[in-house]
Amino acid sequence: MSELDATLTAVLADRYFANLARVRELAVPLTEKQFWTKPFSYGNSFGHLVLHLTGNLNYYIGAQIANTGYVRDRAREFAEQHPPSKEEALKQLDHAVAMVIQTIRAQSAEDWSKPYSGVGTNCRNRLDMTVQCAAHMQHHIGQMIYLGYEWQRQPAQ
Repeated sequence: MSELDATLTAVLADRYFANLARVRELAVPLTEKQFWTKPFSYGNSFGHLVLHLTGNLNYYIGAQIANTGYVRDRAREFAEQHPPSKEEALKQLDHAVAMVIQTIRAQSAEDWSKPYSGVGTNCRNRLDMTVQCAAHMQHHIGQMIYLGYEWQRQPAQ
């Protein structure tokens, strides 16, 4: 493994570890009800964002790069009427991130530039998609931060 490839692998894996740690940190103060309830009439609950990130990673990296066979139901990620517990949803995200990190570590220097295709994306190659998914997580972490602030602001329920 070249020094650049080793650095790339380490940086990407570290980013996914950090993103997961941040999601878990933000989830800690939320009750089960807060986790699954939207504090606003618009947007999503924290829990549905966790389901969405899990589906996103399992599809774009799992199914499309690691060939896991995952079949995505994106609409359900935002509308699951019978969601798992908060802890189970977070465990599912843990598993998705672990799969992503395993997939990152399995890529050779040549693998990163292999063409990529997936529904709803115009990423050119595996590296492009892997970086895009990390950025996508950070986007939703921003929303989760905002949701956490709103729950802290509201009186206890």
